[in-house]
Amino acid sequence: MHVRAGCELAIETDAACPVVAMLRPRAGRARWRVNDRAGFAPAHAFGEYVDGFGNRCQRFTLPGGLTRIRLDARVRTEPRLAVAPDAPAIDPAALPAQTLQFLLPSRYCPSDRAAMLERAQAIAGDAAPGYAQVEAIRRWIHSHLAYRYGASDGGTDAQDTLAHGAGVCRDFAHVGVTLCRALDIPARVVVGWLHELKPMDMHAWFEAYVGGAWHTFDATQDRPRGGRVVIAHGRDAADVAFLTSYGPLRTLSIQVWTEIDGAA
Repeated sequence: MHVRAGCELAIETDAACPVVAMLRPRAGRARWRVNDRAGFAPAHAFGEYVDGFGNRCQRFTLPGGLTRIRLDARVRTEPRLAVAPDAPAIDPAALPAQTLQFLLPSRYCPSDRAAMLERAQAIAGDAAPGYAQVEAIRRWIHSHLAYRYGASDGGTDAQDTLAHGAGVCRDFAHVGVTLCRALDIPARVVVGWLHELKPMDMHAWFEAYVGGAWHTFDATQDRPRGGRVVIAHGRDAADVAFLTSYGPLRTLSIQVWTEIDGAA
C-alpha cells in the first residue's frame, strides 16, 4: 500500500546552529517546507548525503530564533509484516560480511556482558536457534517491561532498561538488539513511522538477521504489524538520531502523521 506520511518540528535556537537530521524515509518521494515556504533557503546551506548504513542524512544550519520544518512524503509500505517462524540462525562463519558489525556490542547495546548472555539464554529457553529465539525475546520484552515515559534518558542502555523494568520504544529496541547479539544473531535498531501507531510519534523497533534475511520485530506491539515507513537503521540509537545538533537548541514540538493514499 501507499501512504502519505510526514512530520513537523518546531525548533528554537539562540544562535546559528549546524545540525544533521534523519527525517526523510529511505525510499519514496518527499517535499520540504521551512517556515511555511517551499524548501530550504540558501542561508540554510542545505545538503543531503548517504551515511555508512545507507541512510539519507540532511545537513543544514538553523539560524537563531524559531524554525518550523515540515516534511511530506509518499511511500510504499507493506500492509502486513512478513513472519518466518522456521528461519534458522546462521553460523557467524557463514554470515554476509555486511551483517557482522551488527554482532558487535555498541554504545547502548552492551551485548558482550556475561549477564546479557545469561538473560538471553533464559528467555530463549528451548526455542529453535533463529527466528523463534528472537520472537521469544520480543514477546518477553512486551510482557515484562513497562512502556513508561520518563523511565529513561539519553544515556540509558539496555542493561539499565532491564534493571529499571521500563522504558520507551527505543529502550525496548535496545534490549531486543542486545539479547539477540548475545546469542550471535545480528540485530539492528530501526527508526521511522508506524501507520496508526497510538499515540502517533517517532517510533523505533529492531530487526534480526535470520534465515538469510532481515526480519522486523517490535516489542511495543502485541502482534506483527505492517505499515512501517523506515527512515534509518544502525547499531543503536546513536546511529539513527532524528536530529543531531552541534550547538544548543530546543525542540519545542514534534508531530507525525500517516494516512492511506487513496490515489495509489
